[in-house]
Amino acid sequence: MEKVEIPKKAIYRLSIYQRCLSKLQENGKETVSSSALAGAAGVKPAQLRKDLAYFGQFGKRGLGYSVSELRDAILEVLGREQLQPVVMVGAGNLGVALLRYRGFEKEGFEVVAAFDAVPEMVISRGISVPVYGQDEVAPFVRENDVKLAILCVPGGVAQEAANELVDAGVQGILNFSPTLLQVPEAVTVNNVDLALELENLSYFVSKGEE
Repeated sequence: MEKVEIPKKAIYRLSIYQRCLSKLQENGKETVSSSALAGAAGVKPAQLRKDLAYFGQFGKRGLGYSVSELRDAILEVLGREQLQPVVMVGAGNLGVALLRYRGFEKEGFEVVAAFDAVPEMVISRGISVPVYGQDEVAPFVRENDVKLAILCVPGGVAQEAANELVDAGVQGILNFSPTLLQVPEAVTVNNVDLALELENLSYFVSKGEE
């Protein structure tokens, strides 16, 4: 049987569906229709059903989806049944701000360690996460079987840092550095370019003023 390639956007939308289902569960809802869930997620019902169909059969015609069952199924697909360890490489102002963000654990991720060229300076800022020197990245990742990393280093050293993470076994990188990373096909990189996002917003704001 030919393997179906699942679009990255479908995986992204699964996370949105999971958040919507969590809200419904918090509000005591036991079932939800495809149209209601799609509306909450900001997609069309046909798109919702197509995304879910990549991973199996969910729901019953006329009855909708069980909120708890669908949420648990999506968490399993996303590998989120338990907290996933994440490392932070580069703990400057942006890195420290992310280390102080408590939302990661709520969504199933735990930043287990941070690494910086000057760890003493990061520790002095009252960070509760263990902070180590840059030379300890690879040993820590290997010993703790970490597969996810957040990269917040300057652009000039981003590729080198990414290479070290990949060689140590990291398979997914959330990249905040202003560099397009070159990684093996088996490694996934999601780029977060804050300046680019602001530039995009600026275009729409200026169009609205015309």
